[in-house]
Amino acid sequence: MKITNIRVLTDNILAGLRLQRGDDFSLFLTAPLPELQEGAARLQRHFCGNHIDFCTIINGRSGRCGENCRYCAQASCHHTGIDEYDFLPKEEIIRNARANQEAGANRFAIVTSGRALAGKDFEQALEAYKEMRDTLSIDLCASHGLLTREQFKRLRSAGVTSYHHNIETSRRFFPQICTSHTYDDRIRTIRIAQKEGFCVCSGGIIGMGETWEDRIDMAVSLHELGIESIPVNALMPIPGTGLQNRPQLSGDEILRTIAIFRFINPTANIRLAAGRKLLPENGATALKAGASASITGNMLTTSGTTIKEDMEMLKKLGLTNAEEGCTAGMNTCGSR
Repeated sequence: MKITNIRVLTDNILAGLRLQRGDDFSLFLTAPLPELQEGAARLQRHFCGNHIDFCTIINGRSGRCGENCRYCAQASCHHTGIDEYDFLPKEEIIRNARANQEAGANRFAIVTSGRALAGKDFEQALEAYKEMRDTLSIDLCASHGLLTREQFKRLRSAGVTSYHHNIETSRRFFPQICTSHTYDDRIRTIRIAQKEGFCVCSGGIIGMGETWEDRIDMAVSLHELGIESIPVNALMPIPGTGLQNRPQLSGDEILRTIAIFRFINPTANIRLAAGRKLLPENGATALKAGASASITGNMLTTSGTTIKEDMEMLKKLGLTNAEEGCTAGMNTCGSR
């Protein structure tokens, strides 16, 4: 299908059309940004209403990662000066989760460095999740790399409902950013998580040297996978990493990407992640034109926005902090 008119395309998507691999997406790159944002805003209002989903993360184990992802400050092949530590004490994790819950966040995730969480650290994570499930109301998410089916079963039993695992970029470009594991390794992990009943949160990073076609391919792949929550990270080049000299993206380029992702994944939560400070009004513009969710608080190794600031921003925008994400598309992220 050739896209010739953004307004007509928006009407068709509202009526049930879904874009597919092989469609001509060239108009997305040439249409005036305000026109593209207007269409994305209509789709967002229809499928997500005025609700914005906020999640928070804690870096449960930092650094010493044996993978060679070129963007990552935690890879042991890079020398970035970040804090390195073993799995955090359960009490510290739960204290953070409770504070985030009281501040208004919808979801809390433990994120750990490394190819996969295993052994004693995995057992510690399970204990933390179980106690949070039993004592808190906040929804639980995990991000622990390339896990096995049995590990996913145990996470589910411990109270985790969402699993985060980015595909990062297109299949074509992936070998340019990582060679210690494959794109198919990531897809396999996502499919196992879905089969075990998890809502999967998966997106990627833009600004790593990929083309617009790579970004669109990533959006289409996420649609094909049925991903319900899609974080869009803008690369923040970190000194000491393999991408330290990449130029930062402009706000308009990030906004166009977010709008495109909304058109291709109309019922998903398109989630602002790293790089929010590159956007106009710290992301407020994006939250009215395609983005229906955001990570709040601090990112793993790059400063984010406080939950209090985000709650104040929602009030100014006339938006609400949702208990669940986009509902028209049968989005189950957040249901405990």
